[in-house]
Amino acid sequence: TGENKYFDLAIRHIRFMEKLVHRPDGLYRHSPLSDAAWSRGNAFPVLGLALALSDFPEDHADYPELKSLYQSLVETLVQYQDMDGMWHEVIDYPGSYAELSATAMIATAIKRGVSRGWLDEDYLPVVNKAWRAVLMRSSSQGYFVNVCESTNKQETLEDYLNREALTGPDE
Repeated sequence: TGENKYFDLAIRHIRFMEKLVHRPDGLYRHSPLSDAAWSRGNAFPVLGLALALSDFPEDHADYPELKSLYQSLVETLVQYQDMDGMWHEVIDYPGSYAELSATAMIATAIKRGVSRGWLDEDYLPVVNKAWRAVLMRSSSQGYFVNVCESTNKQETLEDYLNREALTGPDE
């Protein structure tokens, strides 16, 4: 609708989530039950921020805050991309498996940022590396390698580390 009340509600929700799940190191925990930085628990926020910024009016008083939150999360996440271009099922736990869906979402969010001018082109190698990794782990027949199973709030890091890596067709 373009009505400011909806943008105001969006930033209010984002601020609430920041208080609830944003860790001091810049990553997000999946829920207040555990400090684990689950992969999609970081991919959803960065993609959500990118999508929100896409429609948020640049002249809105809270636009700079939203853009800064997005840029800060991207800057944090790129530090955890592995040599193959992937992000892991628990972002800051290198022993966890490389996770496909989070990698695709994070790369999409970064690509949007570069395309929209919120990030400079120095981030394109991050996107390209991730995209090559995604292509190597997916097929046109719907087969995927290492997509984390559906995950509710977990209570411990170990619970997140024990999430199954699904391989095969996406039902």
